[in-house]
Amino acid sequence: MHIPDLRRNGFSLVETVMFIVIVSVALAGVLSVMNYTTRHSADPLIRKQAIVVAESLLEEITQQNFLNPSGGFSGPSSQANRQKFDDIGDYNGFSSSGIYAIDNASTPIPELAKYNATVSVTDTTLGPAGAQIPAKLISVTITGPDNVPVVLNGYRSAYGS
Repeated sequence: MHIPDLRRNGFSLVETVMFIVIVSVALAGVLSVMNYTTRHSADPLIRKQAIVVAESLLEEITQQNFLNPSGGFSGPSSQANRQKFDDIGDYNGFSSSGIYAIDNASTPIPELAKYNATVSVTDTTLGPAGAQIPAKLISVTITGPDNVPVVLNGYRSAYGS
């Protein structure tokens, strides 16, 4: 009687085919994740630019007077009038298609031409009941080329008028 030798060298055809199938599926999964990541890698840049623009505009607004100074600007809140804004209230309803430097009302910054800004300023109060102080809630919304809005809110109280 002959006993077969159970020690074999190499892989069978079935094992080789199974190995190829498993590796192919794993490779396809890894490549699809890499493809998705590469395709969406610019999104953080758009969001970061929108945040920086919103922070800059919010800072510009909060540095203005709390109330309209005597003889101050009281015209429409438009990009053409932006250099004349002298109090926080002047920014209420402000909007622009494209982002402009404060000293250039006619030409948007080329890299930010596809961004839009809107501002709302509302009266509010801060502090506990009986000790409240007047304040203004400033909401700056920047919408980038991906149409995802970035909203930054800030408060300005009546210090230093």
